[in-house]
Amino acid sequence: MLTLTKISGGLLALVALAGCDSLQNDIDVPLPSYSAELVVECYLEPGKVPTLTATTSVPYLSPALPQLPTDITATLTLPDGTAVPLNFAPNYQVLVDTTSGEKFHTHIGRDPLVARPGDVFTLEVRDTQGRRVTGTTTMLAPVPIDSVEYKFNDEAGAERKAYFLTNFRDPTSPGDSYRLQLHRGDPARKALVRRPEVDNSFEDRLLNGQPFVVGTSYRFLPGDTVTSTLYRTDAAFYRFRESVRDARNANGNPFAQPSAVYSSVQGGIGIFTVLSYVRTTKILSK
Repeated sequence: MLTLTKISGGLLALVALAGCDSLQNDIDVPLPSYSAELVVECYLEPGKVPTLTATTSVPYLSPALPQLPTDITATLTLPDGTAVPLNFAPNYQVLVDTTSGEKFHTHIGRDPLVARPGDVFTLEVRDTQGRRVTGTTTMLAPVPIDSVEYKFNDEAGAERKAYFLTNFRDPTSPGDSYRLQLHRGDPARKALVRRPEVDNSFEDRLLNGQPFVVGTSYRFLPGDTVTSTLYRTDAAFYRFRESVRDARNANGNPFAQPSAVYSSVQGGIGIFTVLSYVRTTKILSK
């Protein structure tokens, strides 16, 4: 129910009309019908058991609670044509995934994934209502990190901090995208399942085939262990992450432009990709 107040004139008219209930009209605004879509997130990672999260979308004004359908079947097809069922087994861990946020899945495979650069995978997700989501993705060759560096400022005590640099060279192929995460802490003590200290995405449009130097502000302390993870992503994954960020920023902001989520799947909403990355760790000497 929306309440509209009709006011004409300037400030004096506004004051004069402030108490006039007769100028207030209550109107009902009919909302368009909405058809829920399947929402799929699947991040394949070599050496790990494949998992998938399948939910359904809800209208914009509905409570933001995940809808967890139980009638979904999911099938991952490997490069050799083998069809691998992903079984319904919802699971949530109070950890933070290094790729997609909170670690939650609705479906899981059985064996660790074998994936090599150039391998092509396909995904099919169906439910009993006739909805069907499909996707195809190719594993990219990882781009090596050439070096990592750091430099401390000239302050003392608690103000002594360092910036951190990650150096790599972009391949000559156009259209590459990257995601760089920096985690603080010892990887042997599960530092990589915490929220990253830095999480940036960028493209090679201006530096195709050239060296990249990605730096931070002065934020790391003497003795910190910093792990740099460089993901090479395709354009679809880059656009998906950027659109999710834009949609999140616009949500609840009356002055923001509404933003739709870009999907790499067909028949629904979501992302299907293979994570290709390299990782290196550096201890910041005191």
